[in-house]
Amino acid sequence: MFRKGFKMYVYPDQQKEYYKRHAELWPEMEEMLRAHGLIKYVIFLDKETSVLYAYLETENEELWSKVARTEVNRKWWSYMAPIMKTNADESPIAVDLKEVFYLEGER
Repeated sequence: MFRKGFKMYVYPDQQKEYYKRHAELWPEMEEMLRAHGLIKYVIFLDKETSVLYAYLETENEELWSKVARTEVNRKWWSYMAPIMKTNADESPIAVDLKEVFYLEGER
């Protein structure tokens, strides 16, 4: 399993819109993510700083690396670009976070 943490940035006046767009996630986007091995994906918002903290788990890193090249992902980036800090290709500016601790309880 591959775990990844990163942070992104939503514009302060767009926090509600960011939430709304994820609450209405396109079915084809969800299907694509699952097809690329997604197990878990969580995004947290620090309302005071407008920093988004994301955590995801996938089946493998190589499969996940192909997400950015899919047509639906590129459409999602274009859809989200007006409300987030982005790179020139409309991908969100994302800063990887270093994992320093992980503990999983018994199931």
